[in-house]
Amino acid sequence: MGSDEPLIPKHGGYRKLKSFQLAQLIYDVTVRFCERYVDRRSRTRDQMVQAARSGVQNIAEGSQASGTSKKTELKLTNVARASLEELRLDYEDFLRQRGLPLLPPDHPSLVRFKARRCATVEEVRLWVEDEQGRTRTSTDEHGKSETSPVSVRGGRCQSVSSSTLVANAALSLLNLCCYLLDRQLAAQAQTFEKEGGFTERLYRIRSQRRKR
Repeated sequence: MGSDEPLIPKHGGYRKLKSFQLAQLIYDVTVRFCERYVDRRSRTRDQMVQAARSGVQNIAEGSQASGTSKKTELKLTNVARASLEELRLDYEDFLRQRGLPLLPPDHPSLVRFKARRCATVEEVRLWVEDEQGRTRTSTDEHGKSETSPVSVRGGRCQSVSSSTLVANAALSLLNLCCYLLDRQLAAQAQTFEKEGGFTERLYRIRSQRRKR
C-alpha cells in the first residue's frame, strides 16, 4: 500500500456499472410487463416489481456504502443478486403456468434481441413490434388472407405472443445481469480478503503516520 492511501477511497459510480444499467432496464421492463400481463390483484405483480426494484436499489446502495464498508457492499450486492434470481423464477413461472414457450438462447428472436443491445424499455417495445412484424400469410377456410407472427421451431410454425417475447427478453437480460453480479461479487470478495475493510485501512494509515 502506498503512503498516500486515502481513508475513504473512491466509491459510488454505480451508474457506470453494466450490472446497474441492466438492472434498471429490467426494472422498467418488469413494471411495464406487470401492468400489461399480470393481474393487478395478484400478489405476484407486487413481488415482481419489488424484486426488480430491489436489484437496482441494492446495487446502488452497495456501491455507495463501499467507501466505508466493503462488508456492506458485499452484502448488498448479494441481496441484489438474490432479488434478481427471485425475479427470474417469477418470469419462468409465468411462462410455464400459461403453457408459453421458454425460448432457447439461440432462438432467432433472442439472437436478434441480443444484437440490438436495448438500453431502454422503448427499444425493447420496438423489438417486440419488429418480431411480430415477421409474419406468415395463410388462407383460412373462407379464403381470406391472414397474417400472424411466427416462431420456427422443430420444423413447425408457431405464433408468438407479445407476452412470450417480453418475458423471454426479460429472462435474457436477467441471465446476463446475474452473470455480471456473480463476477462483481467475486471481485468484491477478493478485494475485501486482500485489503480488508475500513478498520484495517484506518490502522494502516495510522501506522504509516506514526512511522513518519
